[in-house]
Amino acid sequence: MARIVPVILAGGSGTRLWPLSRTLFPKQFLALVDEQSLMQKTLERLDPLACDEPIIICNEDHRFIVAEQLRRCHRRGKIVLEPCGRNTAPAMAVSALFAEDDPLLLVLAADHVIGKPQALVDAIESAIPAAQAGKMVTFGIVPTSPHTGYGYIQRGAAEQGGYQVAQFVEKPNEPTAAAYLADGGYYWNAGIFLVRASQYLRELERYRKDIFDACQLATLAPTQDMDFIRLDAEAFSHCPSESIDYAVMEQTQDALVMPLDAQWNDIGAWSALWEVSAKDEDGNATHGEVMLENCKNSLLRSREKLVVGIGLENLIVVDTPDVLLVADRTQAHQVKHLVETLKAQGRSEVINHRKVYRPWGKYDSIDNGERYQVKHIRVEPGAKLSVQMHHHRAEHWVVVSGTAKVTNGERTFLVTENESTFIPIGVVHALENPGKVPLELIEVQSGSYLGEDDIIRFDDKYGRC
Repeated sequence: MARIVPVILAGGSGTRLWPLSRTLFPKQFLALVDEQSLMQKTLERLDPLACDEPIIICNEDHRFIVAEQLRRCHRRGKIVLEPCGRNTAPAMAVSALFAEDDPLLLVLAADHVIGKPQALVDAIESAIPAAQAGKMVTFGIVPTSPHTGYGYIQRGAAEQGGYQVAQFVEKPNEPTAAAYLADGGYYWNAGIFLVRASQYLRELERYRKDIFDACQLATLAPTQDMDFIRLDAEAFSHCPSESIDYAVMEQTQDALVMPLDAQWNDIGAWSALWEVSAKDEDGNATHGEVMLENCKNSLLRSREKLVVGIGLENLIVVDTPDVLLVADRTQAHQVKHLVETLKAQGRSEVINHRKVYRPWGKYDSIDNGERYQVKHIRVEPGAKLSVQMHHHRAEHWVVVSGTAKVTNGERTFLVTENESTFIPIGVVHALENPGKVPLELIEVQSGSYLGEDDIIRFDDKYGRC
């Protein structure tokens, strides 16, 4: 039986699904289709293959989210942190260099939806002999429409259960995409690969030695940081940014495409999520507390409040605690451009949700003004915030439930329900949950500057600086 190591590429930003998907909590970590996140579903659908533990490639900011989501679905894996984004070819090279005993690498994006997971499993199993024999297998999605947002793969002669790759084609215009669909010999390029680790490294060294050398140097002396593997940041920063397709697949003589008809969708826009979501008899897809009257073909999502729609048609309505998005379903792709505008304006809504997740728990910024901010903080059992100090703000903590172990200057003491403590500006302090239940508290900040970057950390169990 072939050893398969899944390589899950989890470094995307998912700006087209804003305001749910944000820089510090992008779409691969969101539960968009059911109760599991897209990354968790990606791992779950591989269970019939009995794969080895996955290698998950992500960036520094998302490392604790990945670790927590693995824990919640009772899985383990190697979490490799990229110091900077360098596209898929270096990510796969790093994975191949870390993989032991030359397994087959199954490369998947963390943010795709597969409506027929057994079809994916069947396609992978049928591709194993070719991959073991040295072929570099990519899985081409059987197209269902003349889509202009995807690249295409043209098949050549039949070989080893699949087809030789005649060529990779860039995103076409609509008449060309329609011709591809009618031809029947073109597939959507989903970026799914099955290849032996050593074969990928050989081909990468042959065609892009600069990428190979940089990745090899970056993995020579990795640093183990709790659950995470850190690459040599200096070496990796000099690696060119390139996709697997451009670096290797368009160059190699061993590329093979396997057709895959599995109701695949990359959820590239709100309109795509509407397409894959369960709908009522009028074509409406809803999530959360939503009430509709005389609405058709719309998607409405709410997190915390009742959303009521009357007489809506072909609309996207997404409500979050700090942003309300209303868009024509046919214009949903414009969200990406809107996000770029907001980013240029320095809007925090692009980066964070009002509710922010941390390795110790989470907080919700429930109110703020010119010189104050109020947060609802939840600290998980056994977790501890960093030992820290602020130059510009004081903090008042009121415990709502649970027990807090507080360091306030030279003193360390317990604060229980309905008790409070005050942290003056410039005083070193820490907060810990020593109990068996979550600690809930209200934090009132006051001062001239309340930004998250006004934190001087002296010690942190999670390795943050």
